[in-house]
Amino acid sequence: MLDRGPFFHGTKAELNIGDLLEPLHLSNYQDKKSNYIYFTATLDAAKWGAELATGHAKERIYIVEPLGDFENDPNLTDKRFPGNPTRSYRSKSPLKIVAELGLWERHSDEQINQMVSSLKKLREDGKAVIED
Repeated sequence: MLDRGPFFHGTKAELNIGDLLEPLHLSNYQDKKSNYIYFTATLDAAKWGAELATGHAKERIYIVEPLGDFENDPNLTDKRFPGNPTRSYRSKSPLKIVAELGLWERHSDEQINQMVSSLKKLREDGKAVIED
């Protein structure tokens, strides 16, 4: 067991308690289907997930339960942060939505704009590659 959770998934998708988040659906961040479903055990990382997801819908954070094995997200643990301080994971098994986090404080507009600019620069430099 890598982590006991609780686990979160940030998105702009409107889902219901009991729904399953599954791999092989359109990614929140790329124009392609993802081989994995991504989640985290930190609220901060889930907030980034919701805030940076594509689309104009309401930002949401769901509390999820992994229904199978999962692994450290190599896009963060290997490329950006030694170890796994963001407690970010991915799985080829579904995640079950057990609740929606009703209230949470967004990052500041300045922080979000800075992150969006940083990600845009990575894309322009050809470095925004998600190992999926």
